Amino acid sequence: MFSGRIFTQFLGKNPLKRWKSTLRRSLDEPCLDTSSKGLVLGVYVDENNLYDEGRLTQTAYSYNQRLANGRLTELMKFSGPIPRRGESRIFHNIDPVFSTVVVTGLGHDCLDFDRDENMDQSKEAIRTAAALGCQKLQKLRTVEIQVEDFGHAESAAEGAALGIWTHNQYRSQSSRLIEPQIVLHEQEGIEVDRVGWEIGLQKAEAQNLTRQLQDTPANLLTPSLFAQHIVNILTQSGVNIEVKVKNWAESHQMNSYLAIAKGSCEPAIFLEISYFGTDYNERPIVLIGQGNTFDSGGLCRKTADDQEFGRGDMAGAAIVVSTCRAIASMGLPVNIRGLIPLCEHIMGASAMKPGDVVKTMNGKCIEIEDTDAEGPLVIVDALLYAKNFFPRFVIDIGTISQEITEAFGNEITAVFSNSDVLWKQLKEASIHTGDRMWCLPLWDIFRQKMKASPHVDLVNVGLASGYTCKSAALLSEFAEFTDWLHMDVYGVMLTNGKDIKYLQEGMTGRPTRTLIEMISKSVLEQRP
Repeated sequence: MFSGRIFTQFLGKNPLKRWKSTLRRSLDEPCLDTSSKGLVLGVYVDENNLYDEGRLTQTAYSYNQRLANGRLTELMKFSGPIPRRGESRIFHNIDPVFSTVVVTGLGHDCLDFDRDENMDQSKEAIRTAAALGCQKLQKLRTVEIQVEDFGHAESAAEGAALGIWTHNQYRSQSSRLIEPQIVLHEQEGIEVDRVGWEIGLQKAEAQNLTRQLQDTPANLLTPSLFAQHIVNILTQSGVNIEVKVKNWAESHQMNSYLAIAKGSCEPAIFLEISYFGTDYNERPIVLIGQGNTFDSGGLCRKTADDQEFGRGDMAGAAIVVSTCRAIASMGLPVNIRGLIPLCEHIMGASAMKPGDVVKTMNGKCIEIEDTDAEGPLVIVDALLYAKNFFPRFVIDIGTISQEITEAFGNEITAVFSNSDVLWKQLKEASIHTGDRMWCLPLWDIFRQKMKASPHVDLVNVGLASGYTCKSAALLSEFAEFTDWLHMDVYGVMLTNGKDIKYLQEGMTGRPTRTLIEMISKSVLEQRP
């Protein structure tokens, strides 16, 4: 687990940026205006016992004794059953400091890792509780929200920051939801993990950036505009970024990637991101993000319903950008190379056609059987280009296969890897972050289906069904030089706002936090 306690060994060399929202506020501080100041507290309850009277967290108990003079527990007795997970109670004007107090349910106080669910239920309950409390106060237009740490400050910060995020940019000022300031609630005599809180905010901010990029309309985030936006974001974080144009890609024989961009008048752009957190000569981790700023399916056009969220097809690119910024902000001692091939995949006079053949950088030829199966074609040239950096390992992320939702719904990220070590690291990270992962097979039978044509090396669809596995098998043909992991995030691109309580309806930004956690832990485990 990447926790504040482990990370403090780097604070002297790379101090974290202190967030304004984490300034210590004492309960005894004079308060001139309490009309827009709220507090989120927690309560434990045995959900299998209808008559359990619950138990306040240590912070909530101290607040009830010191500031509320016992009124909190008194009012809770008359407000209905004790809140379970996903439930809350709102109380107004029960103390002189906070206008509103929300008590949220955490479930049983002995929740831990659930092997069957492959998740740390305690941390997930904390995220849900923090998000629910903040959302209730946000609807009341609360300006400042103090959140207790619920026993794990990192998870509390993640839930709070993720829960209140909403894409307000294209709403009129009068109809926007207020974005309150989130503060870690501290009380004298109770120790809190401020570093863990800040790390949680950093991770949540990264995921929210991914959500913002995914949700930006395609006409406002073309490849050129994406590149300009990312240059502004990353240069402020001390990350180098090189913007390479079509001629550069042609000189490197990136014909597969360029074929996808042919139908659009928007030029293809290749971004190369560099972060050096340690010795320049140390081998980097290479992250590759599929960067289709819109996906119509090309000549094999998608339906209107399927195109509705085509703007989110650059989720892989957004995740790579957000991850690089977070790692730089944390000052982690690691070298990162981010490779992002940007393009629009739409119909046009020059668009690639079924039956076309493209020649990749390593000389292998791929036949285009279906233009709507373009995801791996965008990534393969970046995979081959990554070989120039002699990477420690390579991770590519893309929205590849809609088929994954037919088997798993919107619950998991499909993972493929030629390295058991990488998969184990990612799985452990996902347990900590609450992003479910599932490793699917890279069997040779899937490769053979992609090699079935007698006149080309590979095809982009292959025989029979099973495209999720076949697309990964195609990518594996170009990743044999290194430890490699492929993440298909199509299934987790969207949420209905109900399945994951701390993510409101829309684009999810998943699994940004998991990738940050995995890289952070892999780096810290290597340190002496």
